[in-house]
Amino acid sequence: MEGGVHIVSRRMVRPAAEHAGELPEHETVHHLTPLDLRMITGDYVQKGVVLPKPPGGGEHVVEHLVSSFARALARFYPLAGRLAVAETPPSPGGARPTISLSLRCNGEGAEFVHAVAPGVTVADIADSLYVPRVVWSFFPLNGMLGTDAAVEPRRPVLAAQVTELADGMFIAMSLNHGVADGFTFWHLFRTWSEINRRRGADSADLELSTPPPVFDRWFVDGIPAPIPLPFAKLEDMVRRPVYTPVEECFLHFSAESVRTLKEKANAEMAAAGAAATATISSLQSVVAHIWRAVCRARRLAPELETRHGLSVGLRARVKEVPQEYMGNTVVGAVARATAGELLGGGLGWAAWLLNRAVASAGDVASVRRMLPAWPETPRFVTVASLQNAGVMVISGSPRFDVFGNDFGWGRPVGVRSGAGNKLDGKMTVYEGRGGGGSMAVEICLAPEALARLVADEEFMSAVTAPPPTHH
Repeated sequence: MEGGVHIVSRRMVRPAAEHAGELPEHETVHHLTPLDLRMITGDYVQKGVVLPKPPGGGEHVVEHLVSSFARALARFYPLAGRLAVAETPPSPGGARPTISLSLRCNGEGAEFVHAVAPGVTVADIADSLYVPRVVWSFFPLNGMLGTDAAVEPRRPVLAAQVTELADGMFIAMSLNHGVADGFTFWHLFRTWSEINRRRGADSADLELSTPPPVFDRWFVDGIPAPIPLPFAKLEDMVRRPVYTPVEECFLHFSAESVRTLKEKANAEMAAAGAAATATISSLQSVVAHIWRAVCRARRLAPELETRHGLSVGLRARVKEVPQEYMGNTVVGAVARATAGELLGGGLGWAAWLLNRAVASAGDVASVRRMLPAWPETPRFVTVASLQNAGVMVISGSPRFDVFGNDFGWGRPVGVRSGAGNKLDGKMTVYEGRGGGGSMAVEICLAPEALARLVADEEFMSAVTAPPPTHH
């Protein structure tokens, strides 16, 4: 028993093909790109949805979920594979030792966990300002880094957990971040939910509206595959994270509130004469509002530099990367200012800093120059590089379809993330439960700073009560 969560069963689920040719006849290998490898030293991507209680409930529903998960895995069969590491010793001529990492698509399977938490209700999770710590127990593979999947005995790169609540269900997945990003995560989740919703366990073939993934990895010219990394062994490239204690809150911004923040940010920049160079987006406006409030809550000295790390997706920017690409397509961007400048400059200026950082990092020509140079001096995303008094970092997107994941008995009433990558200053953004341009943001901060944030009237004036769960 962990925090009121009891594990009923664990099993390995293999891909179950429905269509001829859906699975390869022989084992294939996917070599990891620089954008994959830079993420492999972090925790797994962990997201899950809160659902109403399925009619009937119990073992039948769980077995149906196992069956549909196996069919979704057939569409995403590389995620049922295993990471493999190859070591090249130093040569007599003085060549340095290297290692390379690849994904072997051998169909060994993904883990599936069935759990129960009879003392936890839907409202405990979906209607709470603070995220209860029990939520972390709703996720499998806690504490695993992406590289751990390449260590013998090799662990899965994907796992799912279904937890029965007192009056609902929590369905979660954990996905190795060195293999794929958040877009792929929700693409798989949407495929699984549609299969479960649209067919019984033994029904006939049915075409899905969710498109299949595209497997071919994007390698820029000049990059070898597999990429030789300048380490003698896997352990040499890994720095295990040491997390400082945080608490989490979950905040809702209505479509009207988002619109108001965006209008204010753009009006301020127009007054400053910057309207011709940039239009501030809805997300940039909300993030700027949070960034400034967190600086106040942390009580940063005016001269201290504060940095905000952003993820910039390349799917819409690079023509060789299709929308359904199954891999990592994200580069990092950083906005910088001193705390005094950020708080004195206004919402529009803070949002403009974010806007300029995204525009610079998303420049396709600079990305094409950066990627071939990465293998010579590889840099990995680590907690140690982000855990700093003035740093914030954001993941997720309001464009990911979270609330469309109806498994057959009702749409989700909430979304939450697991323990992975929960550092002080981490934000995760989702589409809002009410849709229509609303947003939801999960914020992790040191407990005393978070208490000051939610007591900040200027900040909270833009935060709205969540829509009713109707559970």
